[in-house]
Amino acid sequence: MKRFRPSVTVAAVIEHAGRYLLVEEETPEGLMLNNPAGHLEQGESPVEAVVREALEETARHFVPEALLGVYLARFVRPARSDDVTYLRLAFSGTVGEEIAGRSLDEGIRRTLWMSEAELAACTDRHRSPLVLQCVRDHAGGRRLPLDTVFTHSSLTQPWVKR
Repeated sequence: MKRFRPSVTVAAVIEHAGRYLLVEEETPEGLMLNNPAGHLEQGESPVEAVVREALEETARHFVPEALLGVYLARFVRPARSDDVTYLRLAFSGTVGEEIAGRSLDEGIRRTLWMSEAELAACTDRHRSPLVLQCVRDHAGGRRLPLDTVFTHSSLTQPWVKR
């Protein structure tokens, strides 16, 4: 029996004055909207990953303040018939100003600020159903302590066979 292995991702949910920072990115389905997000890489904690991804996709330093939630969603990509389940750890926090001269990650066209209502009005342009769900959970006041996400020191230690 094949073992189920969801793809682990992190996302930054950033709100300022009632508007949320999003990225517009190129996908096989066209230009889509997403929270600044990406894959957890080997050897990094989820908090380190979300800081890195937010910087790469927005050219801004992200300071995580809370765990927003853990989300699970299945995505079937029509263009390639991919069937992937994503496990997303979403964090809320703040960002500084855009870093002058820093380019956005490949495939990211631009960043933009949208209200929850504006985002809800264009669900056909969302990279996944988790984009709006994370924003709604943030707007609803969900916050969990950052230390809810624990990373054991073995993650950064060389693997030793016992």
